[in-house]
Amino acid sequence: MTDTPAYRRVLLKLSGEALMGSQPFGIDEQVVSRIARQLAEVHGLGVELAVVVGGGNIIRGLAASHRGIERVTGDYMGMLATVINALALQDAMEKQGVPTRVQTAIDIREVAEPFIRRRAIRHLEKGRAVIFAAGTGNPYFTTDSAAALRAAEIHADALLKGTQVEGIFTGDPRTDPEARLLAEVTYQQVLERDLKIMDGAAIALCRDNGIPIAVFDLGGESNLRRIVLGERVGSIVRAR
Repeated sequence: MTDTPAYRRVLLKLSGEALMGSQPFGIDEQVVSRIARQLAEVHGLGVELAVVVGGGNIIRGLAASHRGIERVTGDYMGMLATVINALALQDAMEKQGVPTRVQTAIDIREVAEPFIRRRAIRHLEKGRAVIFAAGTGNPYFTTDSAAALRAAEIHADALLKGTQVEGIFTGDPRTDPEARLLAEVTYQQVLERDLKIMDGAAIALCRDNGIPIAVFDLGGESNLRRIVLGERVGSIVRAR
C-alpha cells in the first residue's frame, strides 16, 4: 500500500460523544488529543480536511426538549455545545501542527469565523483544516445533516463517519449477538432498512450528490489514515 491518498478532500463527522471517552459528560482531553493525532496523520498526507463535530457530550436539543426546554431553544443550546467542542478540537489539532480554522453557522465572531463557503474552500486549498460548528444554524436539523450539507458545499470526495463500532451492522452489535457487519450497502438500502447510521435527510443528501459515506471505528489505530489511503475499513455506503 502506497502513501498516495485515494481522496483529495474529505469531511469527517465526529459525534460529541466521541470526545468524552469513558466519562459520562464533557470532554476528555486525552481522547481529543488522540483524535487530533489521527487527523494530523491524514493532513500530513496532503489531504484537504474538514470536520463537523456534534455536541451530544454536553447537550442534545431533542433530549433537552424532553426535559421541558422548548425544542428550538434546546436546539440552539446544542449548537453552542458544538462550538465548545470545535474549539477544543482546534486547540488539540494546532498542538499537532495542523493549522485549523473554526467556522460557525451562527455568528460568534469573537471565537470563530462565520461560515462562508468560498472562504472555507480557500482555507482547505491553503492547507488549513476547517471545523464546521453550530450544525446548519437551524433548529430541527441534526449535525449529521450538517455534515452532509457541508460535504456537498465544499465538494468533498467522501464523508467519513467515525463511530464506536466497526461499521454498519444489521442490528446493534452491542446488544444483538447475531448482528452482521455489512461491508457495502447502497443509500437506498440504508433508508429502506432504517440502518440508523445517519438520519434520513443526511443519507438522501449524500445520495443526491454522489458522496460516498465511510462508516468506521474511530478508536481503531490509524483507521482514518487507512481509509484515506483507500483501504477497505468498516463499511461503505454508495450508489452501488
